[in-house]
Amino acid sequence: MGNLHNKERYGEVWPQYRIDACKKELEKIKPYVTLSGGWAWHFMSPLNHTEYKHSHDHKDIDLFVEPENIAVVVSLLKSRGFKKVWTKYDKLPSSEDFRRYEKRHFFKDGSSVKITIDFFVRSDVPIREIDGWRLTEPSFLLSLYGRIHSSDNCFAVKAASKLIHSGIDPVGRRELTELPVHAESDRDT
Repeated sequence: MGNLHNKERYGEVWPQYRIDACKKELEKIKPYVTLSGGWAWHFMSPLNHTEYKHSHDHKDIDLFVEPENIAVVVSLLKSRGFKKVWTKYDKLPSSEDFRRYEKRHFFKDGSSVKITIDFFVRSDVPIREIDGWRLTEPSFLLSLYGRIHSSDNCFAVKAASKLIHSGIDPVGRRELTELPVHAESDRDT
């Protein structure tokens, strides 16, 4: 989602099999992590919303792990077939303790999807609990764009920023999942 948004692609949705596969993996580490990025916006959104690709970034799973939970999270990920993946960021000097794990999730029909989990070790993340999920507090989450998250063009990010600026809590708001009004008219022209 770090790429420029192509207005011709507005309205595309994430495949449900990808959402389900990622959610299945998240359930296994749920008690030990705080979701960030697109998955935080996902759980802050109204139930049964349409997963537009330009609304929530689901190409990877971003989360925070408190230092005391690192061993259990890494152990759970490895037991589920995840492998540590080295990135260009591992060589750069940074105050962030960043790790990436990936696996291929295989379906009964033989097809598969790659699941990438990016986690940052941090204990000072303000959280909001929603439906049993620990999520990064919306205003803090917005402050992470441009630093550790790059999907600041997502509709949810823009909508949440506007809502918070207006003094409105974005949690549960339909604006987090809707195509902007101008997107529909831009696509038709």
